[in-house]
Amino acid sequence: MLFNLLQAVADTAAIAQVPVQQEMKLSLIDMASKGGWLMIVLLILSVMAIYIFGNKWWLIRKAGQIDRNFMKDIRDYIHDGKIKSAIELCQRYDSPVARLVEKGIERIGRPLQDIQTAVENTGSVEVARLEKGLPMLATIAGGAPMIGFLGTVTGMIEAFFRMSTAGNNIDITLLSGGIYEAMVTTVGGLFVGIIAYFGYNFLTSQISNLVFKMERTTIEFIDMLHEPSDK
Repeated sequence: MLFNLLQAVADTAAIAQVPVQQEMKLSLIDMASKGGWLMIVLLILSVMAIYIFGNKWWLIRKAGQIDRNFMKDIRDYIHDGKIKSAIELCQRYDSPVARLVEKGIERIGRPLQDIQTAVENTGSVEVARLEKGLPMLATIAGGAPMIGFLGTVTGMIEAFFRMSTAGNNIDITLLSGGIYEAMVTTVGGLFVGIIAYFGYNFLTSQISNLVFKMERTTIEFIDMLHEPSDK
């Protein structure tokens, strides 16, 4: 019995000497703070990417909102000879489609080729207006990961420099800490690049759909001018 009691005391003392491992949790803010000054650059790029995406998404969404009976009303006005009413109807909508039709209505009475050229030129201007800012978003999508890799390289150089200057007092924490800081910029760059990449492709697809709608409206408007008037 005495032996068992001594053994229990010894086991309790051994358990007490075992260090308690605390769970380490790493937040995004703590991780970003370890990335150095390049994380500030990536933060600025992320804000720019979000702003460009939000601004262009709202513009494209607003540009596509138009009454489904718009062209039918335009046809009725033109066939009735109410050119001014047709122009006023176009001016109610802040949409590339409406501006295309308005430009064509303003050219009614001129040769059909001149009308078509004016509408197509207006369409080119509207497409350029919709695509404004997308090259910057594409640049962020490609440049942010490169900036992240740059931070990784500089971080690794700094880690090995610390080890070379440590002499015989080399500690594994010197290398692991440098690698940790280097990897943070890679994660940040990839994160910003992925956001910008998907945002760019989404906006490009939305613009393509709107351009298709503009082309279809142009064809419909030109065909409308060939229709005989009922009046």
